[in-house]
Amino acid sequence: MKTRTEHDSMGAVEVREDRYWGAQTERSRLNFPIGAGRETMPEEIIRAFALLKKAAAEANRRLKPEKMTEEKREAIARAADEVLAGELREHFPLVVWQTGSGTQSNMNMNEVLANRGNAIAGKPLLHPNDDVNMSQSSNDTFPTAMHIAAAEAVAMKVLPAAERLTEAFRRLEEENADVLKCGRTHLQDATPIRFGQEISGWRASLEKDQEMLRAALQPLWALALGGTAVGTGLNAPAGFDRLSAGLIAEETGLPFVTAENKFHALTSRDEMVFAHGALKALACDLMKIANDIRWLASGPRLGLGEITIPENEPGSSIMPGKVNPTQCEQVTMVAAQVMGNDVTVGIAASQGNFELNVFMPVCAYNFLQSARLLAESMDSFRERCVNGIRPNRDKMRENVERSLMLVTALSPKIGYERAARTAQTAFREGCSLKEACIQLGYLTAEEFDGCFHPENMA
Repeated sequence: MKTRTEHDSMGAVEVREDRYWGAQTERSRLNFPIGAGRETMPEEIIRAFALLKKAAAEANRRLKPEKMTEEKREAIARAADEVLAGELREHFPLVVWQTGSGTQSNMNMNEVLANRGNAIAGKPLLHPNDDVNMSQSSNDTFPTAMHIAAAEAVAMKVLPAAERLTEAFRRLEEENADVLKCGRTHLQDATPIRFGQEISGWRASLEKDQEMLRAALQPLWALALGGTAVGTGLNAPAGFDRLSAGLIAEETGLPFVTAENKFHALTSRDEMVFAHGALKALACDLMKIANDIRWLASGPRLGLGEITIPENEPGSSIMPGKVNPTQCEQVTMVAAQVMGNDVTVGIAASQGNFELNVFMPVCAYNFLQSARLLAESMDSFRERCVNGIRPNRDKMRENVERSLMLVTALSPKIGYERAARTAQTAFREGCSLKEACIQLGYLTAEEFDGCFHPENMA
């Protein structure tokens, strides 16, 4: 393998000739052989870095034109656009398990943009620190990249997927507005409910989750860029923070602004905790909904069997014909992963010491994994399960008719204790509520029929 010699402040390093990264990236690649090829810096962070470097070059061009020439700005922007287009992914090899400030990933981007920009210019035009990193520090760029990546993931992936799933439940709710079934509390029979009402609970839960996600986006719009090393803005020109944030907002179409307090923006990750809490809330509701659906579909003969769901693949290597609720299972596993990630995000956010948090890569990694998994899980669940849910009307009707909790309709007429005795007698003797009520002498057949209307109980 051919190499070239690159230099940094520690000396010379040999780097693969066909890669645009430089000495600092290579040192990190060699010093952190942890999860290589598996747990690399998320693509969303790489994209966010390219966005902010492009914006920073434009801001520097306007504020420091004597240093950021138009030729340099254009070379940086063109190289950044290639990163945004996904053309240079193999030039970002670094893993999550590196320095807690993400300095090496910042330098990875600086080196790639510098070397690719030089190739575009056809001459040694750009320096990774002096030009690509102008007016910046890893300490403000990585938190900025985190917020850009997290906000884009929530706004452009999670929320749209949640909206699509909500709409699927809304259609299902309307289609089943008239279907009467048995309600259940404590996993025990309860009073009747309409299937459309049950589905409305799922739909409303997702709508509430979307409200919380939108609220959680607000703090993420604030960017640390311009705080540089410790929040003072050292080496950044006046107005760089506001201008660069405005340019990022323009590029993304999202309302990013500069953080009011850069000391907070560098050391606190509370916005990530808050936003991931909304992701966890969504995961909790998805866990509940998926479990409801697989319980309702259990059987097909010996379970509840009140609904059918699509049969996507064989469910057993030994039992022929068995089909399992696999889409429900993937949702519940994703939910469990998100709940676990929430612990990591919280612990990482608690590790701000003085002017910097040094758990940022793992915080970003877990947050973005949660967002990706939730978005992809909801789309798969909708396409391969929810859209194919059908009520088993005969089974629902049978269960309603056999439910002892229909006795609740008799309470206003005969009282709670007599109604309870009626249900207990019916259960013990295996007869109907009507037969038990007449046998106990509480009502005549005509009186029973007059106050017993299950369809009016929902």
